[in-house]
Amino acid sequence: MGTMLTEERRDLILERLQRDGKVVAADLSAELEVSPDTVRRDLRELAESGLLRRVHGGALPAAIGARPYAVRREQAPEAKEAIANATRGLLRHGQVILLDAGTTTLEVARRLPPELEATVITNSPPIAVALAEHPTVEVTLLGGTLAKDAQAAVGAATVDALHAIRADVLVLGICSLHPDIGITVMDLEESYVKRAMIENSAEVVAVSSAAKLGSAGPYVVAPLDELTHLVTERSAPQDKLAPYRELGIEVVLA
Repeated sequence: MGTMLTEERRDLILERLQRDGKVVAADLSAELEVSPDTVRRDLRELAESGLLRRVHGGALPAAIGARPYAVRREQAPEAKEAIANATRGLLRHGQVILLDAGTTTLEVARRLPPELEATVITNSPPIAVALAEHPTVEVTLLGGTLAKDAQAAVGAATVDALHAIRADVLVLGICSLHPDIGITVMDLEESYVKRAMIENSAEVVAVSSAAKLGSAGPYVVAPLDELTHLVTERSAPQDKLAPYRELGIEVVLA
């Protein structure tokens, strides 16, 4: 394979990544009959194009949750509705519920049963506004610095407030989930907030499209075993779901 054109070689790398969920640089060098430097250059340029995430010794699928909030809000509305409907079945009267920022969690807020009596704490102004007219849900909006791209409060004030909370359940917005890397995001400040949310919640329900499973961002939030539930699309491949089930995570298909 050493005579392959650069584009052919890189297409094959992306094909292996899609098939296996990761690529190892040493294996690619041997398979493609090119030098390790050539593979590193291929991986670096593919990463710069946003097509993969480089890690030590190879690469993982790139996170897809980094698009602007306004764009994400319009994507896959039917999938988000189905995930939200499945998630509300995990929530109970009297709970203290942490609702993380995100477009799927916003849909969860919009679809909370009108008879639900609970306290919702969120770092998302859009979620707080969506729940303003709910008849029986008490809403607490966390303060902090507004991350405009995420429409979320972040920073030290947000993290400090979370340390004073003991939530029954966290509905966690997901940027990326990977069996080896865990829960990851694209923003460092966001990672601190999500970590504090997880640490201060009895149950953690991740809501994620199938496309985000097996991808990775640059900032690690927590290992997968911090999750108690994963709510995702019914179309998610069984081989992608197997690592979550093996960890004892309850997988709910919407």
